[in-house]
Amino acid sequence: MQKSRRYQNLSDSQNFITNAKLIHRIIGLADFHAKDTVFEIGTGKGHLTEELCRRAGMVCSVELDRKLYDSAGKRLAKYSNLKLIYGDFLKYDLPTKGTYKVFANIPYSITTQIINKLTQAPNPPTDIWLVMEKGAAKRFAGLPKETKKSLLLKVNWDIKIRYHFRREDFHPMPGVDSVLVHFAKKAAPDLGRNEYYAFQKFIERSMKYGICGKGGPLTKRQVATALKQAGLPHAHEDGVTLYIQWLCLFRCYRKMGRE
Repeated sequence: MQKSRRYQNLSDSQNFITNAKLIHRIIGLADFHAKDTVFEIGTGKGHLTEELCRRAGMVCSVELDRKLYDSAGKRLAKYSNLKLIYGDFLKYDLPTKGTYKVFANIPYSITTQIINKLTQAPNPPTDIWLVMEKGAAKRFAGLPKETKKSLLLKVNWDIKIRYHFRREDFHPMPGVDSVLVHFAKKAAPDLGRNEYYAFQKFIERSMKYGICGKGGPLTKRQVATALKQAGLPHAHEDGVTLYIQWLCLFRCYRKMGRE
């Protein structure tokens, strides 16, 4: 397998977590059990993988760097519940049936591609735990303000930052702050498929013109009335800030269209 230029020398560019107490702590947050199948994106040196094997029923770990794959294979040979895969996770076929979870310290340069692959899969994982750059995590979580991406993700996922790392927790030490983010799949999405696409257009129009700006979908009075009737906070002067407010106003907009 020939690597693209972006993936060359991965073993020289990754930031690893090797402290046993820290690994025990962060994987403990995921509360894996013997019945769980867990996918790991990037085996690395195998430290996270080893703890996952101790807790989960089955671990599938995908590693693209040949040196790391070979080294981890020797380190982890004793675990019969591990499937170590040499390949590119972005090209790897996720399970088409059954439930599974994900836990990984991912390459920050392909964060968006990884999240898109996982959350848009026909059979997505029930839980996704990713170590990622703090700024990216805040954008996906809609902090301090919702983005188009965060709003669309939240239709199907609850997203929370669960742990803040120190830069010294990694080696080599990264030049950015990192966090552990949990994406929990909702038992039922907040919107159906057709509503989802309408919500996307509603967001795009609202962010372009303002929800109650010239060309926006609603008037100031409609926004105030809808939020008040739903028992939600008023919209701030700089715009709507909460996902639940966006959802309320979208439903108001759809109701007006039907009427």
